[in-house]
Amino acid sequence: MIQATNDFVIKFANVNGSGSASANELFAKAILRMGVPVSPRNIFPSNIQGLPTWYEVRVSEAGHLGRRGGVDLMVAMNPQTWATDVAEIESGGYLFYDSTKPLPPSAFREDIQVIGMPLTMLCVKHYNDPRQRQLLKNVLYLGGLSTLLGIEPDVVEKLLAEQYQGKPQLAQPNIDAFRLGRQWAADNLQPIGLKVRRADNVGDRIFVDGNTAAGLGCVYGGATVCAWYPITPSTSVAEAFEKYARKFRTTAEGEKKYAIVQAEDEIASIGMVVGAGWNGSRAFTATSGPGVSLMTEFIGLAHFAEIPATIINVQRGGPSTGMPTRTQQADVLACAYASHGDTKHVLLFPEDPFEAFEQSAAALDLADRLQTPVFVMLDLDIGMNQRLCKPFAWDEQRQYDRGKVLDFEELESGRPFGRYRDVDGDGIPFRTYPGTHPKRGAFFTRGTTKNVDAGYSERGPDYLENVHRLVRKFVTARGLVPQPVVTSARQPTRVGVLFYGSTSPAMHESAQRLASEGLGIDLMRIRAYPFPESVRDFVLAHDHVFLVEQNRDAQLRTLLINEYGLNPAHIQPILHYDGTPITARFISRAIRDHLDRIADLEGRAA
Repeated sequence: MIQATNDFVIKFANVNGSGSASANELFAKAILRMGVPVSPRNIFPSNIQGLPTWYEVRVSEAGHLGRRGGVDLMVAMNPQTWATDVAEIESGGYLFYDSTKPLPPSAFREDIQVIGMPLTMLCVKHYNDPRQRQLLKNVLYLGGLSTLLGIEPDVVEKLLAEQYQGKPQLAQPNIDAFRLGRQWAADNLQPIGLKVRRADNVGDRIFVDGNTAAGLGCVYGGATVCAWYPITPSTSVAEAFEKYARKFRTTAEGEKKYAIVQAEDEIASIGMVVGAGWNGSRAFTATSGPGVSLMTEFIGLAHFAEIPATIINVQRGGPSTGMPTRTQQADVLACAYASHGDTKHVLLFPEDPFEAFEQSAAALDLADRLQTPVFVMLDLDIGMNQRLCKPFAWDEQRQYDRGKVLDFEELESGRPFGRYRDVDGDGIPFRTYPGTHPKRGAFFTRGTTKNVDAGYSERGPDYLENVHRLVRKFVTARGLVPQPVVTSARQPTRVGVLFYGSTSPAMHESAQRLASEGLGIDLMRIRAYPFPESVRDFVLAHDHVFLVEQNRDAQLRTLLINEYGLNPAHIQPILHYDGTPITARFISRAIRDHLDRIADLEGRAA
């Protein structure tokens, strides 16, 4: 049987709507409070209740936060998924199940250890209310697992007390059920090879989901307007913004210094954001792929009229409705080229909640500086799952970058002003806020072709001046966006890997695995589009280049090839897109297999 301390994967297989989510989250937080890093992932269906749901917790004292792949202990609470859940257990692993109803030997595997606990029987014996029986069953198995794994009971009981703070009528029954489960396990179950031991590897890191971080980042970045329409998995971004704006953007007299509008649809929400941005407010919307599809006409208007707008896109599986509660990085091309015509947009790629906070604030600066829409490209894995990350850096003296904005005195002085005139050669014109000056100002704005003074024009030279200046602005953006992060191998290597966003923890772990096998690789984490020239240089500096993505069509690879005219054969895609987060095992195997094939072909040629 598997023997491991502070290094294993446990997966809970439940039924959606059974109340298991809070108990499973308590399990993860209890281990975290014992100083052992965890990385939980909630895998849930897109209906209200009744379908399968899973909660996977990776326990890693070494601090690995990506999915590893494989399950060491399966808590199987859903008969519908029994066969697939049991099949997922690693050889030598453990199966924990409700043994109230006997199961035939064919339901199990000979190479795993089966642990039965009569949860339903215990609930029927001790509780009369049907709903209480259902809910407390989850706390019972939490108690049993805490005994088997060595989780400190005081930690769990404190968490239960915190969860039901101010509701003693709920807190005590849950604590009693937890103790009942612990005692039954101590009296009836044998120890297993998986253990949790107190450590000190969490440090000052915080445990938060990316959507909450992004909402707070928008407050920190100075957003005063949020217009949105509910869509999974982005809704909690707006909810977090409302929560923190109420705290940080409300005066002592109770006056709200922000506006949040739940629009009738995504089209209206982006229209409000563009209108607010034109009016001088920092405004954003939160959506997912289907919402971006509806928003494209207004996004094109903001691009061509040059109006700031921030769009937080929490990506999910597509196309169409796709997999609303599964993760992908499949909106890259849709956002980069959103709208018709020759259109390009700035994309930011956070790797974790810390960067979701940081880059949401930065996006508001970039939108103002560049006078254009900016996308923050989260995905469900980062957005809706709690993850350990660095504490947010909050600077009370932060100065917002408003970009090139002329005030009344500058306009009144007679300074030449053409709304779409490139004065500095960087492609970014000057603008004003509405009402700044009665005759010269923000009302000179057009979404049609215009001359440099915003006068209506369909002359070819005027159109070319517009679109060529927008290209210059996009080149300028290369130096303003977050720059790539390079991690070099200890020894010179011919192999380089590009990756971005939520693939980061699995990629770093994969690099460690390959290094331990004697294969060193250089890593470059791309943090934004347009790509700085250092990305092209990285590709050309390596004989073998891989690009890791979570979509079918290698979308970021397509952007990179289009941007720099690189040879497609030089960039090998590693693609994972079944809706689950990518694993270190998947990446390592893909790199190793490809290099082995190349070596074999070179050997045959020799």
